[in-house]
Amino acid sequence: MDIIEAIKSRRAVKHFDPNHFLTKDEEVQLLSLAQLSPTAFNIQNWRLLIVKDPSIRQKIREVSWGQAQVTEASLLIVICADLKAWDKAPERYWKNAPDAVRDFMVPAIGGYYRGHETVQRDEAMRSCGLVAQNLMLSAKALGYDSCPMDGFNFEQVGKIINLPEDHVISMFVVIGKGTQPARERGGFIPMEEMVKIDRF
Repeated sequence: MDIIEAIKSRRAVKHFDPNHFLTKDEEVQLLSLAQLSPTAFNIQNWRLLIVKDPSIRQKIREVSWGQAQVTEASLLIVICADLKAWDKAPERYWKNAPDAVRDFMVPAIGGYYRGHETVQRDEAMRSCGLVAQNLMLSAKALGYDSCPMDGFNFEQVGKIINLPEDHVISMFVVIGKGTQPARERGGFIPMEEMVKIDRF
């Protein structure tokens, strides 16, 4: 499937075949495509927690308004971010770059994030949004459906998954074989409201 068709056909699907599982190769391909998502300074701060244990998924469903896709989708991916990824051996993010580039970028990472907790969190959410979109479009290209989710108790999910203190949860993405089509699109705001030129 080409990228334009994947964008047009990707929808938030709520009903999945609970007996369908992605093959190992499909899962590896999906995650490899997700890894190509961009991040500022190449810090790769997203962390994808794939919840496979049915008992853990059931606990998560209980704090997710009972939404069936949490347990019925083939994959439940809790998209998190390491808020301190910028400070964890940052030289590894530029190990293959020319010396001049590496010598500039590595110190710049600390200069940009150190002491700026709001910037760290904002960057985490941007990065997680980008990786989520890559996951959903890649899933559609592989013939699967998906749904981004934020309808859950973030604090309770954090406890269930033992979320590290320096991490945040951005959203879930569930992926699997849809059993019902998505509802009709709700409607779009006018293009002139969405797009502004030069100034508001």
